[in-house]
Amino acid sequence: MVAIITVDECVGCGTCVDECPAEAITINGENIAVVSAEECLDCGACVDVCPTDAIAME
Repeated sequence: MVAIITVDECVGCGTCVDECPAEAITINGENIAVVSAEECLDCGACVDVCPTDAIAME
């Protein structure tokens, strides 16, 4: 499993970036979170802290 961002719901707040222990999430030029599937640890920490529920584990 890997964290998947719902682009329409992401506000680019960066909370997930701060919480990710693998540093697998960045904010792109469009102010949207992007997950590196290769680096994601499947821990779900980002899901728990996302204020807009824009992240799911799939």
